[in-house]
Amino acid sequence: MTTVSIFEDARFPLGPFVPYEGNPILRPKGDSWESANLYNPAALVVDDEVVLLYRAHAEDIVSHIGIARSRDGLHFEREDAPILSPEHDYERYGCEDPRIVFIDGTYYLTYTGWDRRAAQLCLATSTDLRDWTKHGPLFEDFDTFKTVDPRGHTWSKAGVIVPFRIDGLWWMYFGEGAIYWATSEDLIHWTPGTSDDEPMYSPTPGSFDADLVEIGTSPVLTDTGLLVMLTNGATRTVLDDGTVEVDYRCGQIAIDPAEPTKVLARLQEPWLRPQTFEDLHGLVSNVTFVEGLVKFQGRWFAYYGQSDTTLAVAVADPRVGFGVRAGG
Repeated sequence: MTTVSIFEDARFPLGPFVPYEGNPILRPKGDSWESANLYNPAALVVDDEVVLLYRAHAEDIVSHIGIARSRDGLHFEREDAPILSPEHDYERYGCEDPRIVFIDGTYYLTYTGWDRRAAQLCLATSTDLRDWTKHGPLFEDFDTFKTVDPRGHTWSKAGVIVPFRIDGLWWMYFGEGAIYWATSEDLIHWTPGTSDDEPMYSPTPGSFDADLVEIGTSPVLTDTGLLVMLTNGATRTVLDDGTVEVDYRCGQIAIDPAEPTKVLARLQEPWLRPQTFEDLHGLVSNVTFVEGLVKFQGRWFAYYGQSDTTLAVAVADPRVGFGVRAGG
């Protein structure tokens, strides 16, 4: 059976989150497939351990997905070989940015297949986190940037699956640029709820997500019945020399399952922003990018990438109110 966790101490917004003083918790290593950059992890709890499925690559910038485990949520042991690697044309330059959910004995992993032109949201399934069946791109001919900054071709990323049915269907929230929704009868085949010119949530002018929004983490079901998801938002600044500087910060949204196509509320200020050296310097600088969230040993652990180069965590104790926004 599907197990749905209702977190009795979860409210909107979640937090405050405080970046761990020992960050980064994972760095690139050696001269292997993860020698250059390591970031953007999915997270889940399995057998009293936190499991991270993270993106990493060597200097060739061809991403694979690796796995690491921890008994305290802070110190991780990683396996030498990736668990998911490029095989097909649509992902030949990378399997990127995973999100994961566990339903009825099966892990459903969404990730981005990258061919250096189109980014496509893809799906893979497994019963053991080792042997994966790839189901290919989910939303061909869909551009989630269409109302923001059109790509002119297929582009979709960032899918999070709700771990229970709503009105008899499975639901997914997805999108980079703007956010959309889709439904499924079998968790494998997904149909967008609208065309790509009708997002359910768009960037907010004048805010920290003025130029793009992207779904971050899988939903948390609060004791009030709301779905809360962490998000990523970005602003772009054109400098005097014509180069573009980006700044990625983390937000939150709340959705009422009774009206699953509407964002009920959004966090007005980011709960995390670039501050440390690793947040501010890297392959893509000025980035805090959240993709993993778990409740573990009584605390929330939010895992995020730092400037597409290292991996960090911010921790929240639910006994502490949201009086002060972590991240300044």
